[in-house]
Amino acid sequence: MAVILVVDDEVGIRELLSEILSDEGYSVLLAENAGAARIAINNRPDLVLLDIWMPDNDGVSLLKEWSSTGKLTMPVIMMSGHATLDTAIEATKFGAVDFLEKPIALSRLISSVKAALEKNSVEPKIGTNRAPQPRQPLQPRPQPGYGTYQQPRPEPQPQPVQPRIIEHKHDSLTSMMAAINFNDPLREARDQFERIYFMNLLRKESNSMTKVASAAGLERTHLYRKLKQLGLDIGRAGRSKERNDEFSEG
Repeated sequence: MAVILVVDDEVGIRELLSEILSDEGYSVLLAENAGAARIAINNRPDLVLLDIWMPDNDGVSLLKEWSSTGKLTMPVIMMSGHATLDTAIEATKFGAVDFLEKPIALSRLISSVKAALEKNSVEPKIGTNRAPQPRQPLQPRPQPGYGTYQQPRPEPQPQPVQPRIIEHKHDSLTSMMAAINFNDPLREARDQFERIYFMNLLRKESNSMTKVASAAGLERTHLYRKLKQLGLDIGRAGRSKERNDEFSEG
């Protein structure tokens, strides 16, 4: 479990950061000023959240002190609500890894803390040397030579050609009928059936509204409204044929 030292002179911020970091699974140490921070740093925390503006000593001066005395063996994230860009750059020069501006967003705080801890776990700390890892011996590859038998590669077998299925017009009507969901409410299922019913009649009677109306047992005015309600449009060609049929009958 990573240990995080929070250094801030405002008690509300200390308590809030402690609650958030504890909920994230970290162990938290608290210091209300630079003097308390000098004592808490001896516990060698894994990360320090350090406020810049404090009454007894500012955070940048404390960061310089730790850097010069060899106590800066952990990442430090600076915090401030009034710091300038020059202050943030100066803190970075003396070892700060990030800068959080108050009020601190929760997501920004958590991501910054995780990134600093992960980076510190990968990079070696100051004054420590990692033991060199022994190299694994290279395994020689087996080379084919005299007296060795190589399994011949099987020749690719021709894939059978799948017959192409040609769909006929009546197949589309069958598939449309199968698409009716009988779990739908009665009104919706009925609209689906009526749409297929009139599509079949229009195709059968070549879009002749007179013949479709006669076959369906409807008045043509009612038939027009019904087709429009079902979203079926016979188009300009169908209307022209309808006028020709009426002219022929007349």
